[in-house]
Amino acid sequence: MTTTDPTPATTQGAPEIDMDVLMGFVFRAVDEVGAALNTALVVMGDKLGYYRLLAAHGPLTPSRLAELSDTGEHYAREWLNAQAAGGWVTYDPAARTYTLPPEHAVALTDETSPVYLPGFFQIAHGTVRDAPGIIEAARSGDGVGWHEHNDDVHTGCERFFRPGYHANLVDGWLPALEGVVPKLTTGGRVADVGCGHGASTVLMAQAFPASLFVGSDYHDGSVSTARERAAEAGVDDRVRFETAAATEFSGGPFDLVTTFDALHDMGDPIGAAQHVLANLAEDGTWMIVEPVAGDAVEDNLNPVGRAYYGFSTLLCTPSSLAQDVGMALGTQAGPARIRDVVTTAGFTRFRIAAQTPFNNVFEVRR
Repeated sequence: MTTTDPTPATTQGAPEIDMDVLMGFVFRAVDEVGAALNTALVVMGDKLGYYRLLAAHGPLTPSRLAELSDTGEHYAREWLNAQAAGGWVTYDPAARTYTLPPEHAVALTDETSPVYLPGFFQIAHGTVRDAPGIIEAARSGDGVGWHEHNDDVHTGCERFFRPGYHANLVDGWLPALEGVVPKLTTGGRVADVGCGHGASTVLMAQAFPASLFVGSDYHDGSVSTARERAAEAGVDDRVRFETAAATEFSGGPFDLVTTFDALHDMGDPIGAAQHVLANLAEDGTWMIVEPVAGDAVEDNLNPVGRAYYGFSTLLCTPSSLAQDVGMALGTQAGPARIRDVVTTAGFTRFRIAAQTPFNNVFEVRR
């Protein structure tokens, strides 16, 4: 005869619950939901001009903000209250006005600032909107290509990375490379692989008018936008864009090849590296800019790493898996894995040339 333990199996050996810890986590989760909703609210404030109007006009009431932006007052009121609750704007109960602090205004309205944030929120907002497709892909292990995402992902990506490139590329990153700036000053050939909307290509072309540039990307829509950007900037006489995979771009040999925040998205980064090596001049340089990361998971357990792991799960890793090979380096690959990719392809020289809070800059040579 057997007896049955009346205690459910799921509760046997269960740890004692600290209610303070539990409720602390619950309220943290409430804050997380507010932050998730704020992603859409920041995009809303950017697209409707709310931040710019607050920065330009000082303290505003909801009715005045609605009037200036030609939007509904009820929306302006609730948006302002949400921003005040999150500490993005300050509220004066006596005057019933809302103020955007000047420091916040720099981050939310100044597109030339290296800490300009709306693009970061736009790409996050677009990425989350496409999450249902990623969830289904995860069930089978399939990928989701960059071209399959909505425009907020593509445009937000450009708007997020461009301020950092503007602040660092010409004055910091290129000078950190051995002998590159003199070549570009006198007239060199440059390939910008995975150029997206061409922000990096155009910046270099503006800074080095004697050099010629070829930007390439597998996404035809991005290439079309890049051509428009080059024409608007007046550099289309020395910049050519082509639709081509990273293993197929043309026009070598190049004195400099650049890859900005794109190597980890590639399905076959080793094949791409081999193609770079085959198209690089004997004394040429490959500059790889990647999201800042350490080599161990524990190195990246911080706010920046958290954001990048999120993008890696929902955007970058699916993009790699949608391509041939599907190596899926991940957004937080780290220097050691990037070194392994380029040395496997045949390069022998690799170093970290520069760093920012958001990027590692690698110099790779034969």
